[in-house]
Amino acid sequence: MGLEMSMERDRTQRYAESLERTIQNNYHYLKETIDDFQDMCRMVTPERNVPQGTVVDIREIYKEIQNRLKEIKAVEQLLHGKYRQYYHRDSLRDREIMEIGFVAKNCYSKVEHTLMQKQAQEKAEVREREQAFQIDQKSFFFQWFRSEENQVTLLRNLRILNELDYERLSDLEGQERREVIQNRLRSLTLFVLSGEKEFIDEFQSQIRLREHDSIERYDRNELRGVLTHLREINPSELEKIFKRLMESKGFSKLKCLLLPIHSQKDLKEEIPDLMKTTLQGMKEGEVKTLSI
Repeated sequence: MGLEMSMERDRTQRYAESLERTIQNNYHYLKETIDDFQDMCRMVTPERNVPQGTVVDIREIYKEIQNRLKEIKAVEQLLHGKYRQYYHRDSLRDREIMEIGFVAKNCYSKVEHTLMQKQAQEKAEVREREQAFQIDQKSFFFQWFRSEENQVTLLRNLRILNELDYERLSDLEGQERREVIQNRLRSLTLFVLSGEKEFIDEFQSQIRLREHDSIERYDRNELRGVLTHLREINPSELEKIFKRLMESKGFSKLKCLLLPIHSQKDLKEEIPDLMKTTLQGMKEGEVKTLSI
């Protein structure tokens, strides 16, 4: 009976010692990790563009630190309770573990706060650009169409081109971002067909555009539209397409003016007057690209 009790005490003591080694191993990990973790956290500043991989590493390491601290706490509670007689508390080690936990939490909180600030600043900059873009261009381009639905679609496409020009795809959100990345909207072409009412009527009834293109009767003698391009396209290529379309369908009395848009830089204040003047100077059956 005494032998069995002795063996049981030995097993209990060995288990308590294994728990103690678990604390010690985690303690060594924390001591070896905390300095590198602090250095990585110091890299995240409002002025510096930190690679996303570094941010991911910081979060993963912090998660592991927290897991180790939780394990230490759980093991200590077990030792303090059931295995108290076999546990010799190390006050210095406990204090160092507590300090490491404090330092890690403080560093990580600063990182997340900085990232939130940067994200908020970037979103504010995007909003400012969008507002400036809409204020500057809305007077003419918002009125390219009379239909509200077409107006909104055109403004959205112009904004996306503006975002791509700033190389800020990451600022687009959700489904819109996925669509832009997948389709890679390259440019737009605004076009206007001008001529006698009956020819405009006939042309409008026969033209077939793609899903993301738009066309609208602007007034009795004018048809307006916008083409979206998912690849780089030469203006002369579009001229030939419209020329063939007009000749094959018998619309040689119409005039067609094209306006390529690649970015906000192409949106100039003089465009409305220039378009009007250019159309007046064109011959029937002529297709022309407006050069800005």
